[in-house]
Amino acid sequence: MIKKLVVLGAILAVITPILAHIRNVSWGESSLTQAIFPIFGLLAFTLLWLHAISGAFEEWLRERFNFDAFVHWTALTILVSILLHPLLLLILIKFQVMMLFQGPSLAIWLGIIGLALLLTYDIGKLLKKRQFFEKNWRAILIISNIGFILTFFHSFMLGSDLQTGFMRYLWAFYGTTAILALIYTYVIKRSIIKT
Repeated sequence: MIKKLVVLGAILAVITPILAHIRNVSWGESSLTQAIFPIFGLLAFTLLWLHAISGAFEEWLRERFNFDAFVHWTALTILVSILLHPLLLLILIKFQVMMLFQGPSLAIWLGIIGLALLLTYDIGKLLKKRQFFEKNWRAILIISNIGFILTFFHSFMLGSDLQTGFMRYLWAFYGTTAILALIYTYVIKRSIIKT
């Protein structure tokens, strides 16, 4: 029963923002690209949130689920999503990159830097068998999680669905719980293990 509740909670955490976006899209007025590019950002963020929360409960989850398979497939989905999200936006603005900075440039820079930091995970994973990446794997995880936090602020500042109402509160909940889970995973849990 607990396993089913965990799976259901994870599914709801991912699909709730996506369904809210789909419901808010003016499908007759928006192009398909304009309508779907935010979905990839929402998908990537919610899966990254699951990763952050899962890290805090990793030992418990490993006893009940195929944790490595979960991380593998969700990480692959995150990679595809974090590449498609900005790519579809660039297609939408016909690759006129300077148009990105006509809006709130801090939010854009947070997204760009966050994306670069998130990609360190995928590069590190690809090269993990090399001594440098294997030795510095924990640092790579921390760097990619900083990228995740930056994308939280990016989405919180820019996401059209996240500016008012329920979704604003839900996103604040995701961001707060993710940051707390990351602090627990990389600081508190590590200090408990050392003592």
